[in-house]
Amino acid sequence: MSRPHARLLASLALTAAAALLRAAPLPAAEHPIVIVIHGGAGVIERAHMTAEREASFRAGLSAALDAGYAVLERGGSSLDAVGAAIRTMEDDPQFNAGRGAVLNHDGMCELDAAIMDGAEGRAGAVAEVHHVKNPIDLARLVMDRSPHVLLVGPGAEEFALEQGVVLVPASYFITPERVRELEEAKRSAASRAPTAPLPIRPQAPKGMGTVGAVALDAQGRLAAGTSTGGITNKLYGRVGDTPLIGAGTYASESCAVSGTGQGEFYIRQVVAYDICAMVKYQHLSLAQAVDTMMHDKLKRTGGEGGVVALDRDGNYAMDFNSPGMHRGVRDSRGHREIAMYRDAN
Repeated sequence: MSRPHARLLASLALTAAAALLRAAPLPAAEHPIVIVIHGGAGVIERAHMTAEREASFRAGLSAALDAGYAVLERGGSSLDAVGAAIRTMEDDPQFNAGRGAVLNHDGMCELDAAIMDGAEGRAGAVAEVHHVKNPIDLARLVMDRSPHVLLVGPGAEEFALEQGVVLVPASYFITPERVRELEEAKRSAASRAPTAPLPIRPQAPKGMGTVGAVALDAQGRLAAGTSTGGITNKLYGRVGDTPLIGAGTYASESCAVSGTGQGEFYIRQVVAYDICAMVKYQHLSLAQAVDTMMHDKLKRTGGEGGVVALDRDGNYAMDFNSPGMHRGVRDSRGHREIAMYRDAN
């Protein structure tokens, strides 16, 4: 073989190899892992907060944030991370969910929770349960082990028994702080409507409320979850936005949202779904969609509260139109934040 011919063959071989390299798919980049939580929106102001109480809230938020992040860090799913974070807050009596849930007009706890898998569009929820220690776990079981989305009251608790869920006496949820809040709410309602035979004016707890989380795992899957005791002095049987998919909880392939605030307004505005719809159909950024909802659409109707939201690229939002919101975020880019007040501290 002549030397020029050999050089030509070598050149052709290199060209073919380069073409193959260009055509070969590159390995998929690992998604960032992110978890964002909230522990309720409301009247959260430094003037009304002792140093000890603030430190306790921050510790509770930190514990929940780190519990969820630990799941993601070891390669766990966004669903498991959301569940771990919310379960931690349900067990902490500072928050209005699980152990620290507020009381209805009759002095009882009625617990609601929901969880949604954005990757597959599956969801599970429970409402009006009285004995389920961790309602978020029961919501997950409704999603995973039943053909339904929402189970309510005695039917939900019967399902819980079948699934081996931890049940506790109703007294487990009743704390002195919540009893005091109910008594104050009843006195306040009676003073505003002294002639009413049954003065019921539901009130959101001051500075505390619904808990929730959204997460993005290393496989790029989003999930959202929310858990609550509702509002103080509510009518027996009242259900808020938390367990209603699209109102207080929603996740898709591109967006996940968990809300906290005045549930009736979130239901009417379908807040969680509408944020994701603005991202998908109007091509707004996540921050723009959340801002539009919280400071325009929701506020115009008189609704107060906040949301945490996350998209598939790891962008997040923690926004509210109330004086404050317990919140936190942690991601694989090294960012970790716990905040309570309007000024992001």
